[in-house]
Parts: sequence; structure tokens; C-alpha cells
Amino acid sequence: MGSNTVHLVAVDTRNGGHPTPMSDWKTTLRLVELVDDDGAIDDKGLRKLTNAVGEAADLANTLGCSEIMPFATSAVRSATNSDAVLDHVEKETGVRLEILSGEDEARLTFLAVRRWYGWSAGRITNLDIGGGSLELSTGSDELPDVAVSLDLGAGRLTHQWFDTDPPERKKINLLRDYIDAELVDPARQMRAYGTAGLAVGTSKTFRTLARLTGAAPSAEGPYVKRTLTAPGLRQLIAFISRMTAADRAELEGISSDRSHQIVAGALVAEASMRALGLEKIEICPWALREGVILRRIDKGLADGRAVETVDAVDQKRTRP
Repeated sequence: MGSNTVHLVAVDTRNGGHPTPMSDWKTTLRLVELVDDDGAIDDKGLRKLTNAVGEAADLANTLGCSEIMPFATSAVRSATNSDAVLDHVEKETGVRLEILSGEDEARLTFLAVRRWYGWSAGRITNLDIGGGSLELSTGSDELPDVAVSLDLGAGRLTHQWFDTDPPERKKINLLRDYIDAELVDPARQMRAYGTAGLAVGTSKTFRTLARLTGAAPSAEGPYVKRTLTAPGLRQLIAFISRMTAADRAELEGISSDRSHQIVAGALVAEASMRALGLEKIEICPWALREGVILRRIDKGLADGRAVETVDAVDQKRTRP
């Protein structure tokens, strides 16, 4: 359960196997936008979240899955009433959501990226833009040397900073300055470890930005190499920031439920790449969800056991 969606993935796992979904269901939530002035998830958000988790749990039961691993990311993590939200969802659905810390979200996403690219990639730097947060990580092993989470998600920033459609130029510039300031310390930490052999972007936001700048569509499958360049991203921002959300939704590669927040997401992506000195990143199809499943497989599974994850897509991390 993330800041934008509730996502159920059923996986038939085995030791040494890869986390390929047998069934994949999700529903749009935009929970990060359903908070009151005190930072609490409001009644509408609580109702939508409870209904979505209940629907996911029913589907898991129908599929005959033997284990469920429900987790929540930034939107619930940062809510001032998170404990009450978790208690209510459990009371109504029987599902107790586990809140992942921002650092764990970054670490698990990094694990998935490392498994996808392998040891030959050398040091990897990963960027993941979810609806509620931005995760940054870098490392040469399966777990990163640095794992950072910042409240710079595309949905969160859109909700907090933009009140017109399209956003005002002044607000865009102010947001860009704010993002730059938030990235100073994390970027310094990460760059202290040296240049990465591979820079990677994960999450729906990065996939959308890459598609809008000419990368292959999702229909061509996960094994097609997709990249996002800094010059291409800057040109894209100049173009989409002048469009309304409805007009952006007409562009190939962007859905109507994401078109309102893609400008903020693009600003975060551009600022992150600039802060880390990255001119190009590759888009990885695996992210937080796969990281959670891989960690569970690593701990050992009985033959034939199925594992599901309920998350947001990132959510993120949050963060496919």
C-alpha cells in the first residue's frame, strides 16, 4: 500500500526463482492527497484505504495464496494518525499493514535493482520517486552503503505546492529551489563513495518520464533497455509544465491518474540527477515490490508456497 495505489501481486515462489507475478491487481488511492491540515489521513482516505485493503485480501483468498505480506509506505508512515489507521484497517479487514521505514524502502528497492543487473554492474546508484517520498541509495554489494528517504514524492509535492492547473511558473521555481535544498546533504553523502558504474531509476514516475522522452513502451516487455537523459528531461519539463493535467493525459505513455503529478515528479528527477552529477540513468523494471519478495525468498520458503505483497506503487519508493 503506497501513496498512489493499493497493489496486490500474487507470486508462486521457489528458492532461486524470480518474482514473476501470477496475478496483478491494483486500484488508485492517492492517499497522500487525502490528509488534513494536521497531517492526518482524513475520513475519506481511511474509508478508501480500508475498502481497497479488504478487496485485496478477498482476492488473495480467492487465489488460494498461503501467505500474505502486507506493507505500507510513505503516506501511512508520515501520517500523524498512522497507528489509528493501522488499527482501523486491521479491525475491518483482518489485515495488519506493516509500515516500512524510508531507509528499508530504499534498501529493498536497491536489492531488487542489484539482482536485476547483477554484480557486473559494479557500484549502483538508485533513484526511486514514489507518490509520497524519494528514495536514494548507492552501493557495491546487495545492500547499499547509503540509503536515504526524503518527503519529496510526486503526489505529496503536487498537493503541497501546486494549486493551479497548469502550475504557476513562480511556484515551479520555488519548488525547484526547495528540492535542491533538501538534496544537498544526501547528495554529499552519496557522492563521497565515488562515481557509480551504473545509475538507475525505478518507479512508475521514472518509467513515465522515460517513455515521454522516447523510451520504448511497456508493451515491448521488461528486457528492452530504457534510459532517461538529463537534457531530455529538461526539455520535457519545459514542455509539460505549460500543459494542463488533461492535456498531459493525452500524451502517449502517461495515464490520467498520474498526469496531475508528473510535473512535480519530473522536477524531483531532474534535481536528483543534477545533485548526483548524473547525465543518464537506466530504467529498471524491478523495484520495491520485487525487493520485498526477494527478501522473503532469501529467508527460505516451503515448496509450493505463494507470497503476495500489498503495496503502492510507487510507490514509491515509495517506488512495479
